[in-house]
Amino acid sequence: MDYQYSEYLRSQKPIFQRLIRELQQHFIYCSVLVTDSKGISIRVGTQVTSVGDSPLKERGFVVRVYNGVSYAEYSGNTLNDANFLATVDAVLETAQLSKKLAQSEHFQSYVYPLMHEEPLTAHYERLKDREVVNESLIVERLTALKNKCHREPLLINCNLGLEHVIINKMFLSPQRDLEQIYTWTNTMVMGVVRRDQKVQYAYQSYSGVDHVSQLESVEHGAMETIDLAIDLLEAKPVEPGIYDVITSPEITGLIAHEAFGHGVEMDMFVKQRAKAVEFIGKPIASSLVTMHEGALGPENVSSYFFDDEGILAHDTIVIEKGILKTGIADTLSAMQLGIEPTGNGKRQSFERKTYTRMTNTYFEPGHDSLEKMIESIDNGYLVSTMMSGMEDPKNWGIQCVALVGREIKNGRLTGSIVSPVYMTGYVPDLLQSISMVSRDFEIDGGGMCGKGYKEFVKTAGGGPYLKARVALS
Repeated sequence: MDYQYSEYLRSQKPIFQRLIRELQQHFIYCSVLVTDSKGISIRVGTQVTSVGDSPLKERGFVVRVYNGVSYAEYSGNTLNDANFLATVDAVLETAQLSKKLAQSEHFQSYVYPLMHEEPLTAHYERLKDREVVNESLIVERLTALKNKCHREPLLINCNLGLEHVIINKMFLSPQRDLEQIYTWTNTMVMGVVRRDQKVQYAYQSYSGVDHVSQLESVEHGAMETIDLAIDLLEAKPVEPGIYDVITSPEITGLIAHEAFGHGVEMDMFVKQRAKAVEFIGKPIASSLVTMHEGALGPENVSSYFFDDEGILAHDTIVIEKGILKTGIADTLSAMQLGIEPTGNGKRQSFERKTYTRMTNTYFEPGHDSLEKMIESIDNGYLVSTMMSGMEDPKNWGIQCVALVGREIKNGRLTGSIVSPVYMTGYVPDLLQSISMVSRDFEIDGGGMCGKGYKEFVKTAGGGPYLKARVALS
């Protein structure tokens, strides 16, 4: 794959600039986001090997215009001389229909002010791969790793994967001319083991901005994951109760994302579906807690230079020393709330609308060592390996599910494991119970985040090890 800025976007730029000039004759604000993203997805398994395009591959554009009342959008796959006038007509028709609906007494709509942009022209690049992706070499290395894993006689299935994506985007408006190219990579390993009639699995994902280091990470960590699956054959259910727990950085990120991140997406403030709006400026967590959200955080799968509305990336401090400072917002939500957007306007694709979405959501590291944290616990667990999470922004309920809980008794890991581990409760109670924060720091973006049940985008989360008091079941 080519690590140069998209030739397609470069060649198409003049006709999209022409589109902006034409739309200026009809609208006092107009913009266009043009996307050309490509990538590969490689899977090597015990039974099947596949090489194909990343599901996130896309090429198209979305136009946004202000009709004096609201903002209307029109998306398409191609723009050329043959369909130029038809595209302009389609945008005009869409804007008129949107205005008619917004002004209808049968349609509840917010009247938006005019969007203002500071002039900016910039080209941004983040290309850190040490070599171009060689699909055959990756398949060869993953196959060798699969064969190595299968030396373990209890292993009955092994799946390894690598997804590498190159994002190219161009944002044009009368005030802005922005271009960006960046890459990200996920790798993963999952192993299934069987002893007698008992079957268990374990998995691990790795993520970053280049494919070389992530391929090396899965090669180094695969056997450890298989060993974990074997250990889990002896796992027992956790006895329900309130425990002191230490969360691994991955589970810390799950808490940041599911238990709190969704609750400060400020389009939920607009819809009155977030309890966080009642706590801005108030203590919400232990004074040891500082939480960040933004694409300018640690470089990972959701680190970009500008969002899908042409807003430059931010590093937003959501919680500072226990005080809830602010939320995150896309442009339209920010206008409704009378604040500045935070660079969190993201689309699943050029065909989908913008929502306020998380990017890198993480807790700052502290000063404690993991060893001292373990020594401080008389009866509890070290919880790791994310399974799932569920947000409840309106009521601040929490459910985070981990695969592994390693028992701690009298300040020592006993070697006993419980699985699965359900962490539940009320978000402020959990955050206020945090009493130790490690100086370690990790961030991972192996999965996808949905807005409710849809609108999936890449996000990353993490932080240090945290000691907290939580209900487990």
